[in-house]
Amino acid sequence: MIEARRLHILRAVADHGTVTAAAAALYLTPSAVSQQLSALEQETGHRLVERGARGVRLTPPGEILLAHTHAVLAQLERAEAELAAYRTGASGTVTVTSFATGINLVVAPALAVLAGTAPGIRVRVRDAEGDASLRMVLDRRTDVAVAVEYRGAPGADDPRLTRVPLYAEPFDAVLPPGHALAGAPRVPLADLAADPWIGPFPGNPCHDVVVLACEHAGFQPPIEHLSDDFRAVVALAAAGAGVALVPRSALRGMDLDGAVVRPVDGVAPTRRVFAAVRCGAEEHPLIRPVLEALGKAAG
Repeated sequence: MIEARRLHILRAVADHGTVTAAAAALYLTPSAVSQQLSALEQETGHRLVERGARGVRLTPPGEILLAHTHAVLAQLERAEAELAAYRTGASGTVTVTSFATGINLVVAPALAVLAGTAPGIRVRVRDAEGDASLRMVLDRRTDVAVAVEYRGAPGADDPRLTRVPLYAEPFDAVLPPGHALAGAPRVPLADLAADPWIGPFPGNPCHDVVVLACEHAGFQPPIEHLSDDFRAVVALAAAGAGVALVPRSALRGMDLDGAVVRPVDGVAPTRRVFAAVRCGAEEHPLIRPVLEALGKAAG
């Protein structure tokens, strides 16, 4: 008989690529993870992982078991949801992890919605970038992630997650006040190819959006200044340090301090935001109202 706990460990190892990283995510020691993998191999009668200098990878039998693991863990989530729904009343705590602008735009308004529609649900909010929040959902460190579509993000067909689209918003060009295009009604990205750029750190989903948009315009942005704080990005642009692309909602209510904001000419790069939960958890009587409130807040 295969223990579900060991399937969680197998998926964590597959997701993180090393025993050490999986152990940290699961709050276990590396030796405990290795012991559980060995026990799982004994239960199945197959070698499931191969260890190398760069980490571990699943063997063909390991890949077969991983595909079934996604289905088994999703069904366990559904079982927990039905058992929770059997109890009368919805009362409990749900943890929502989101990037900062998402907290401002949809998470905080969703709390106000829940106060009127589901007062028994207590929401704990955590700030993390979209790529980190998805990993936290998979590692069971948070219940709901508000995340951004980015290169390498789990797709809509990923068997581990259920995604709910929330909103999409364009990026605007932020220019120094003396820039040659400061007076233009719209800014073609290709005309910024020779400028120094200010942008988020690699790994931030918005970094991927900026780089991809520039690649589609025919150039690689020479990013000289890095910050994940859009207020700092705008301040640097206002000081003449370079140009940037910033999500429109991040500029809302911000003191632009002399920086010039213009829409992008043509098809603007877009930040697509969604909520994600572990597959099967979307019907949990505590999580479902949170997803509905997030959708209502997103409009």
